[in-house]
Amino acid sequence: MLLPGDTLFAVSKNRGMAYDSVLLLHVLAAFAGFGVVGVAGIYALLLRRDGPRSEAVARYYRPGVNWAGRIIFLVPVLGATLIAMSSGAWSYGDLWIEIGLTTWTIAAVLGEVVLWPAERRLQRLAADPATDRRVLVRTTRTAALASATMVVIFLFTAVVMVAKP
Repeated sequence: MLLPGDTLFAVSKNRGMAYDSVLLLHVLAAFAGFGVVGVAGIYALLLRRDGPRSEAVARYYRPGVNWAGRIIFLVPVLGATLIAMSSGAWSYGDLWIEIGLTTWTIAAVLGEVVLWPAERRLQRLAADPATDRRVLVRTTRTAALASATMVVIFLFTAVVMVAKP
């Protein structure tokens, strides 16, 4: 149970270095994965600006899978590992874990169904000099909105994970 004044790591101090290491990886995977998702939205907005594209935007939209964004799939794996390592302190029946898994699933589905397909379309549009501007604007809006939504979901989930209601 989280008592007032406890910190995230103070709760895990009796579980050892392995638990703390997995917890750190879990938190880093969440922030890195959703950080990359946030960057995807920013680059989508940069892509639709008029004028020549910057080297960074051109490099971001070269063909290929955005594997960095898929870091978010480590989050529930590491979370399940933490539950298993918690010696019964945490369970899948805990409200904060249920909320976390549900919101993570929503964000992951949004990424797979909306954001990453929009990024693939943007790769093709960025490579085609005859791209219809309206299609580019519509696709960048879709990517940016999906990215922003995923980041908001992540922030909400992070608060729930720390607060453990």
